[in-house]
Amino acid sequence: MRHWLLPEYIEDVLPADAWRIELLRRRLLDLFHRHGYRFVIPPLLEYVESLTTGVGRDLDLLTFKVVDQISGRLMGIRSDITPQTARIDAHLLNQQGVTRLCYAGSVLRTQPSGMAQTRQPLQVGAELFGHAGIESDLEIQRLLVQALKLVGVEKPHLDFSHVAIFRALVTHAGIDPVLESDLFAALQVKDTSALAEMTAGIDKTTREALQVLPSLYGGAETLQEAQRRLPQYAEIKQALQDLRRVAHALSDMEVTVSFDLSELRGYRYHSGLVFAAYAEGWSGALALGGRYDEVGLAFGRPRPATGFSMDMRALIGMLPPIEEKRGILAPYREDAALSRKIEELRAAGEIVVVELPGHEAHRAELGCDRMLVRRGEDWEILPITQG
Repeated sequence: MRHWLLPEYIEDVLPADAWRIELLRRRLLDLFHRHGYRFVIPPLLEYVESLTTGVGRDLDLLTFKVVDQISGRLMGIRSDITPQTARIDAHLLNQQGVTRLCYAGSVLRTQPSGMAQTRQPLQVGAELFGHAGIESDLEIQRLLVQALKLVGVEKPHLDFSHVAIFRALVTHAGIDPVLESDLFAALQVKDTSALAEMTAGIDKTTREALQVLPSLYGGAETLQEAQRRLPQYAEIKQALQDLRRVAHALSDMEVTVSFDLSELRGYRYHSGLVFAAYAEGWSGALALGGRYDEVGLAFGRPRPATGFSMDMRALIGMLPPIEEKRGILAPYREDAALSRKIEELRAAGEIVVVELPGHEAHRAELGCDRMLVRRGEDWEILPITQG
């Protein structure tokens, strides 16, 4: 047995990429901090109810579960940090007004999100609690666009939907939970034949609306078509108005916006606007987000909430290569003047690597292009000559 092998879709991050991820983490958290988002570090492990209650079956299936050897209770390894921030907002901070939180850390999932993806994303995100209006959705979306541009995505593409549209249709028609789940699944793959079969016994208004949803995708004209072909329920009218306002508000940020009204990503988790961010040359979403007002209810304190998250492992592919800084090689010697020189150089931002005795033959592995050489009473920096 080769004990060094890792499980499928679990991998190490080696020095070059690890440093790029750390630089990206610092830049993103600095950006969030400048916008008033406070940094939190939730635990990796919690009682499973805290991690999965109120967030839907999908997240429950993604959560690794273990038995706590102290309490005997079932615990979960977080698969998403967002519910943890909702718990912190509801019970630890307990503010009455708006709360802005951000985070960066590893999550673990039972399944990868797609082909050749990891089961251990490095999730970074921002969440806003306590405001139910479209203004907070727009703040989050604008922050996401700035984060993507900081990464190097000059012209991101945001794709929007609104779960209230589908929810209004099934609610007004009195559709039972089992059929609702089947309709949801068919819409996600735009299976129009399955939709036609499943809606055969539903009233004409709802049937036609559900069958037209898969065709309602594209630019601003999509919303006009939706207004014409969907029932004039108050919830649907408000959802379409929110989507129009989003498109207008983001028009000054060099982003392209599209709509897909059958896309119900996180339907059991989200409650309003949902969105995904894409970039040219990348097949998958770079960020996911939306409104999730109902999650706080699971913690006994309903709070409006909206936010987004990204995987830093995926984002580093957007960054230009970082030229690794070369270091200065120092000999191993009990010498006060040498020690002072090394500390001065490190304080000035230089990398100084002490060459341990007996390893001179492996000097090239240390990443140094200069070395400290004694000249009289002083230590000078000279280039390392090859050969």
